[in-house]
Amino acid sequence: MGRTSTFLLSVAASVLAGTVPALSAWQPQKPIEFVATAGPGGGTDNIARAVQNIITKYKLTEQPIVVVNKGGGSGAEGYVYAKASAGDPYKVIFGTSNAWQQPLVSKVAFNYTDLTPIAAMAQDEFLLWVKQDAPYKNAGDYLKAAASGEFKMGGAQSKDTDEVLTRMIEKAGKVKLTYIPFKSGAETAVQLAGGHLDSHVNNPSESLGQWRGGTQRPLCVFSPKRLPQGPKVTATEGWSDVQTASSKVAGGGSGTVVLSQDQDQAVFVSTGLPAPPSGHVYQLWTISGQPTSAGTFTPGASGASVTTLPDAALNADQIAMTVEPSGGSDQPTTQPVLAVAVPPSG
Repeated sequence: MGRTSTFLLSVAASVLAGTVPALSAWQPQKPIEFVATAGPGGGTDNIARAVQNIITKYKLTEQPIVVVNKGGGSGAEGYVYAKASAGDPYKVIFGTSNAWQQPLVSKVAFNYTDLTPIAAMAQDEFLLWVKQDAPYKNAGDYLKAAASGEFKMGGAQSKDTDEVLTRMIEKAGKVKLTYIPFKSGAETAVQLAGGHLDSHVNNPSESLGQWRGGTQRPLCVFSPKRLPQGPKVTATEGWSDVQTASSKVAGGGSGTVVLSQDQDQAVFVSTGLPAPPSGHVYQLWTISGQPTSAGTFTPGASGASVTTLPDAALNADQIAMTVEPSGGSDQPTTQPVLAVAVPPSG
């Protein structure tokens, strides 16, 4: 999660503690309530309504299903509601990792043991989003600008995954962001479109319409792999365009390559790197046959760095990193401590 990272959100449908008879022996006799522990339009709400639509379309029950939103207190409202309805099989709670995270970080009137998880419904990636007309072409540009300490990062709810990711971005990038929570990812996207935020970390479904509508765009995905190829979202770009690749560094830390073929930009981001030996630096290389120097750098106190790569990185097979004497070398003189495969263009 800390290195332009894999930051996965498992959305779990949870029923209240208590015994629910087997389906073969029990059928619902009254309307069923799906409780989304977030505001309308966010990822949790979207998954609850998707399940509702599937059940209705295929007539899996004769009873109607109603989706209600109880996202107060970063989702605690929905879970407390569930606890108070223990044993009621007509209430199904849709939540995220905040089902167990909230009791750990906040004083709330429920515990994860009050809920019985029944299925992990989805895993979703997080992306870093900015306004369409923002001057940043990549995550490196964003972090450099965010060093001013004046950036506002929006997210769904407080002390939940969006805020956790924001704090990890701060630590990895050595920046300070003002985190502003909203009821859902949908509301967060509206605030960014209106210019009230500098960025947010919505998942794809929460900002699909805004990207397609030209009000905001993703800079990077917090994953070691590209998002799957699919139809273009805009006239020229789709989810697989903004690419990431990452690898562990021998000796500690990790390195990530973030690139966009359409925007002709490539950036190397490191986190947790140990300082090189005295009189030495880290040197990056593009590998397409013979290694070609892509620059040298020394990480900051936290082991973080952001280095803009030359254009050759867009078509390289790999990005490698070695430890070289200060000033760099014409060719590698040591074995690579990292080698990142550059994904092919979408």
